[in-house]
Amino acid sequence: MRVITGSARGCRLKTPKGQATRPTADRIKESLFNILGRRPLGAQVLDLFAGTGALGLEALSRGAAAAVFVDHVTAPLLRENAERTHLSERAEILREDALRVLGRLGGQGRSFDLIFCDPPYRLGLWEKALVSVDRAGLLAPAGLMVVEHGADEDVLPLLSALQRVRSERYGKTTQLSFFERLRLQGGEA
Repeated sequence: MRVITGSARGCRLKTPKGQATRPTADRIKESLFNILGRRPLGAQVLDLFAGTGALGLEALSRGAAAAVFVDHVTAPLLRENAERTHLSERAEILREDALRVLGRLGGQGRSFDLIFCDPPYRLGLWEKALVSVDRAGLLAPAGLMVVEHGADEDVLPLLSALQRVRSERYGKTTQLSFFERLRLQGGEA
């Protein structure tokens, strides 16, 4: 597991022992960031169920302004990886339950240009996180939320402000779904 490009290019990330965390494969991460293009530049990023921090740290390495990492299990590892990559000054690490923190962030009026959500598969967590982000209004008007979930988990929850705009499948196990805010007639969000 490494940072692909940018200021921390080639830096290896420390991964937790055991099978509790499933880091995003480098080939999926590379494909994702090819899709994102220049979107990370200057972005405010939220990395939910951050694990090793691979997605948020990649965004910071590629020029994101700041990133909030949320993981109640791997926060110490996240701090270590942020220091390893020399990106800790732009990283805010919250050792909290990802679903609980979303309402609080919304109540603080925070919004994010890029939101990554990569929870454990088949536990209903990505759906709950998506609904919470939708209700809390955390996605900036021109923002993008990327959800990594099992390829067989494709039933979307009812959303009021977000819509899926793209979906990419990787093998038999992984799917990335991309969400933006609904656009009203006339192009307003």
